[in-house]
Amino acid sequence: MRGAGDQRRRGREAPAAARAIEARETAATAFYDMDQAQKYLQGRVTVFADLDAAAAEPARRELAGLDEAANAASIAYIDALDAHPLDDQDRSAAQYEQARRALAGVTDRMRKITGDLNGFAERLAPRMARLEAALDQLPPRLAAARDAVAAADAAVARARQAGMDAADPEAELARAREGLSVLSSQGLGGLGLNGALDQAEEVRRLAERAREAAEELPRLGEKVRNSMASVRTRVDVVAGRSGPVRDAMKKLLRGYSQACWQDLRGAPEAVEAGVQRARERLNEASAHISRAEWKQAQQAITAARTELNGADRRAGQVTGRVAELDEARADPDRPAEAARFAVRDAQRLAMAQPGGAAPHHARALDGLVARLEQAPQRLGGAHPDYWAYLQELESIKTAAGDVVARIRSERAAQG
Repeated sequence: MRGAGDQRRRGREAPAAARAIEARETAATAFYDMDQAQKYLQGRVTVFADLDAAAAEPARRELAGLDEAANAASIAYIDALDAHPLDDQDRSAAQYEQARRALAGVTDRMRKITGDLNGFAERLAPRMARLEAALDQLPPRLAAARDAVAAADAAVARARQAGMDAADPEAELARAREGLSVLSSQGLGGLGLNGALDQAEEVRRLAERAREAAEELPRLGEKVRNSMASVRTRVDVVAGRSGPVRDAMKKLLRGYSQACWQDLRGAPEAVEAGVQRARERLNEASAHISRAEWKQAQQAITAARTELNGADRRAGQVTGRVAELDEARADPDRPAEAARFAVRDAQRLAMAQPGGAAPHHARALDGLVARLEQAPQRLGGAHPDYWAYLQELESIKTAAGDVVARIRSERAAQG
């Protein structure tokens, strides 16, 4: 009887055991799927962080939560296996059923987490695709940067061998090499993708600038020598104006009141001093040229040219003042006529507006007419102030032009 009872018990347990073992196999598959999804996502987020650390931070936080859930589910799976050793055949049908339910529960849990992991991976995929497409740009940019540094190095070496001062290109090249070293030592892990791309481009740009500067040195030498010859010629021209400026100044002093020339006092001496300083700068340039220091030579030549511009402008002020004053004394009404024409032109434009001249424009123009009438009074007395007379007329012309500009601006604003 006992044998028959055992057979009936084993008959009931066999299906339950099969269901439990099937549940264990299903759980093992779910565990494998979850583990693979977790490892894949961890790898993708690690790559994401290497390529763009700042943008990857939210992804890393989300992954941390999923990792915690997956690790907890793994522990629950292992606990279920330990709590229900199905290889022990001395188990009742109820125990097999209990094992099946426990394994089914942990399977559902792992499948859900696997779905969450895969869903996150799918959401991450487009961003990763864009980053990896950008990553494809890095090797050619690195190659371009290295090629540019090599080309710059060769150009600087040629310049040095030719006896030229290549300090500036060398400094630029040193910066390019330093940038390339940073790129090589830190790579994506330290710079991120955008940082690495930018660094490679910066290295290329610096190196190309160094190469161009080194290759420009021979041409710069010729350019500097030509500039030197041009400025030397101009020194002689401006120096030749010294005599006429002194003569013009004497004429001003003898023929016109102090008010007409006091702002030009010392002009001849200023012209001669400017020419002297220009010669000194050219001597400095010549010394730099002898040492092939082209940049310094160009700076000295530029300084000489600036001195000459100032001296020439000062000379022109004196000779131009004499010409203007002589014309005003010969025919005082001629410059006044030019001012009257400017005022009449403004009056015609003002009156052509709808409704006639605006009150504020009319007042301004009436004031200019009054100033025109009073201007000749500046020429009274034994020593007429022709310069004040000319400045007043020029001021009237400028004011008339301002009225015209305001009228046109207001017309444009009204559409």
